[in-house]
Amino acid sequence: MKVLCAAALAFLSAPPLASAQLPGAPGQETKAPIAFDVASIKLAEPLDPQKIMSGQMRIGMHVDPQRVEINSLSLADLINIAFRTKAYQVVGPPWLTTGPMNADRFDIRATLPPGATTEQVPEMLQTLLVERFKLEFHREDRQQDVFALVVGKGGHKLKEAPPLDPNEPKPDANLPANAPPMTGRIQMSGNPQGGGLVMRGAGAGAMRMNMGPDGNMRMEMERMNLAAFAEALTRFVDRPVVDMTELTGDYTIALELSMADVMNMARAQGVAIPAGAGPGGGANPAAAASEPGGLSVIRSVEALGLKLDGRKMPISKIVIDRLEKRPTEN
Repeated sequence: MKVLCAAALAFLSAPPLASAQLPGAPGQETKAPIAFDVASIKLAEPLDPQKIMSGQMRIGMHVDPQRVEINSLSLADLINIAFRTKAYQVVGPPWLTTGPMNADRFDIRATLPPGATTEQVPEMLQTLLVERFKLEFHREDRQQDVFALVVGKGGHKLKEAPPLDPNEPKPDANLPANAPPMTGRIQMSGNPQGGGLVMRGAGAGAMRMNMGPDGNMRMEMERMNLAAFAEALTRFVDRPVVDMTELTGDYTIALELSMADVMNMARAQGVAIPAGAGPGGGANPAAAASEPGGLSVIRSVEALGLKLDGRKMPISKIVIDRLEKRPTEN
């Protein structure tokens, strides 16, 4: 159960931030000019898959014209919302990269000031991070090895997502534009121990996950754009994946992932899994060792008529010079 839930959350949440020696003297950009009217921050309890499934634990962000409610998001998540960045665009301290599933998470309740709009929520969150977590940062461009997600020579084989139902309620309609995955409220249902899980509210429509008897996992995202898909693929490979397909639509995308890739991703998120452990707590060393990690991802991408092309390119970075692990008192 932990493996399946960890895979679901990790696939669409912020991956570990890059760790690096920070060049030059620490600096801080001008503080965002707008702030929440009132804001409180509390340490959330550790993620509990059973409570998530039962609805007792909320994850994500809900925004309405008057207030913001954030539940169980890590500092890595908050930084990417505040700066509208991909996780690979942030360089942070080593402690921010250790076991995202076990990272400290926070609940935030805030009210918007008169005249503010929901599009300004990220800038207000920047101000909150500066004031309460003592964030100092600067921006710079860095050359980086990446995988460019491109269309293969034979053309893509993607299936267009079905039209949105105009009568379907949109609980996250007030989220800021370009909000990263996992920003909306997350809901999980199904039977993880029986091999099936459905997650909603992570920016991909309904995401269905099933474990087969061979230990392989199938993930199907009902509605996903290629930029979000590229960021999600970063969880399985050794460098950022950047969308360069020039495809702008929403697609129904399915991946077939090996036991090795699923376990490697879950371990990277901080889930304690013995070597060779299979779904449901069993062991299947042969399946886990059947191929190097990442190969099943590459094959799944190629089956979609896409390709991961290794390149080097400049990436705009937010470099964190200072960040406290815990906020100052409310």
